[in-house]
Amino acid sequence: MATASPILTPVVVLVAWTLVMWLWMYATRLPAMSKAKMKLDSQAPRGEQMNLLPASVRWKADNYNHLMEQPTIFYAITLALALLGQGDGMNLMLAWAYVGLRIVHSLVQALINKIEVRFVIFALSTFALIGLTVNAVCLVF
Repeated sequence: MATASPILTPVVVLVAWTLVMWLWMYATRLPAMSKAKMKLDSQAPRGEQMNLLPASVRWKADNYNHLMEQPTIFYAITLALALLGQGDGMNLMLAWAYVGLRIVHSLVQALINKIEVRFVIFALSTFALIGLTVNAVCLVF
């Protein structure tokens, strides 16, 4: 049996973190909906009812949605690097940096939601993603 590429570990960690955020989202959203005595209306415009919930509740859902966006590129590039046999060294460090920064971004958004702080963390994580992508491009061309 072949040994799995080390870069798959941060991939699994980010998936697990995304599910933690999913749980946190519903652990705060469902009680808030109950407290507000919300009756779900399928005819209401998208997001309108959720906007009635406190901002601190919505932040968790916003972050969960963010974890469905840019990280999809991370998953693709890390899986490509694993298949290319380049899932260690600098690529592994960049992958862990990306995952660590995304977890910190989640915590900042879910707890205090300081946009300036979130932006810096997001930009740093994007630089890690760019590094992974440049490394992969250099391997395939």
